[in-house]
Amino acid sequence: MTVPTALPVWLNGRLLPAGQAHIDPADRGFLLGDGLFETMRVANGQVSHFSRHMDRLADGARALMLVPPDRERIAAGVHEMLAACDLTAGSLRLTCTRGTGPRGLMPPVDGTPTVLITASAGVVPPTPVKLVTVEYRRDEDSVLSRIKSLNYLPSILARMAAARAGADDALMLNRAGYVAETSASTLLACIDGQLVTPPVTDGALPGTARGVLLDAGLLHVRRLSPLALHRATAILTVNSLGARGVHMLDGRDVPVMPDLLTAVQACVYP
Repeated sequence: MTVPTALPVWLNGRLLPAGQAHIDPADRGFLLGDGLFETMRVANGQVSHFSRHMDRLADGARALMLVPPDRERIAAGVHEMLAACDLTAGSLRLTCTRGTGPRGLMPPVDGTPTVLITASAGVVPPTPVKLVTVEYRRDEDSVLSRIKSLNYLPSILARMAAARAGADDALMLNRAGYVAETSASTLLACIDGQLVTPPVTDGALPGTARGVLLDAGLLHVRRLSPLALHRATAILTVNSLGARGVHMLDGRDVPVMPDLLTAVQACVYP
């Protein structure tokens, strides 16, 4: 049996075999979740919507008072990774932490960020999704609901709860009881003939795919109650890696609209 060779990684400006890449034990990303990440789709050997990902990373860095990594340096790292991995379809994950620091919560005054790019080959098929509403909530008042931080425990717990219930993904409400998103995707619903998504102020992450659809005029922002969502004529989940149709929500069948899914895919992932 042939053991697949691990893909290389890009760490702080250097392309390395995965086994030779080491994160300092004092890194605040590892110890405290003090950092950000972006998951970027690779198609035809290129990263999709790179500028949108970098804009969101910069927004997150400002929110966390983190020195944002240089965009040109990251672009060079992405180019090196695509070539080194011979990656034509799959994804790259960019992780940026505040770097190392002393024990305690306060970061060093002049810290050096840790920047890591890893790769995954292959594309997840757009299979139908079974959703279930879980008890874990999105905090719509927290800055963390608006950025891709390394603090992902609520979504992890939500996904685990969904798995225990025999579902593929978790529908997360906010503290006020309105629909926010799924554990790792933007939620779209077709209501009254219009494709809508919850507002960022209700705890929805400003996703890159969401932004593309909004800019194209195919998607509109609307507050969604669980009751309104259950009355939707179609439900989709989208993120940077793909779009999927929801065929069941909380044990109830949801109509499937292949044409709508195709239109969303064509807009976001041309």
